[in-house]
Amino acid sequence: MSTSLRMIELSAGGAPDIEAVDTVMTEAFDPRFGEAWTRSQCLGILAMPGVWLSLARVEGEIAAFALSRAIVDEAELLLIAVRPSFRRRGIGAALLRGVIADARERGVTRLHLEVRAGNEAVHLYTAHGFAKVGERRDYYRGRSGSAFDAHSYALSL
Repeated sequence: MSTSLRMIELSAGGAPDIEAVDTVMTEAFDPRFGEAWTRSQCLGILAMPGVWLSLARVEGEIAAFALSRAIVDEAELLLIAVRPSFRRRGIGAALLRGVIADARERGVTRLHLEVRAGNEAVHLYTAHGFAKVGERRDYYRGRSGSAFDAHSYALSL
């Protein structure tokens, strides 16, 4: 995948990009919610079949990423994050559209994701056609031990 949209460049990423992905996660995910993955978790899943990393760059700088996994005709958006200094510029929307396009190219007919209850990103997902299909109680665990529900969404492609 490689496309440009108003200075936003989308491209495929890989293991060499994990340091930048880790930086984006550190900036984007509030540790009190327990949503970020460790570097080793990201590297471990990247090595699995059907997993792809999508990067969004603005003027050459990695502003956002998405990590996804396809199995047969279904896929899951595992992580998506935009650095706070790059938010509200359409980067997350461009990246999500890129993930959806990649999923279609892979023969995916249904794309899933989970989001913490109360996360404002749900507006992005519903604007792109995702519908709520379920809920997991106490799914995310923050540093303080607090638990947060996850809402499951799906998009038919």
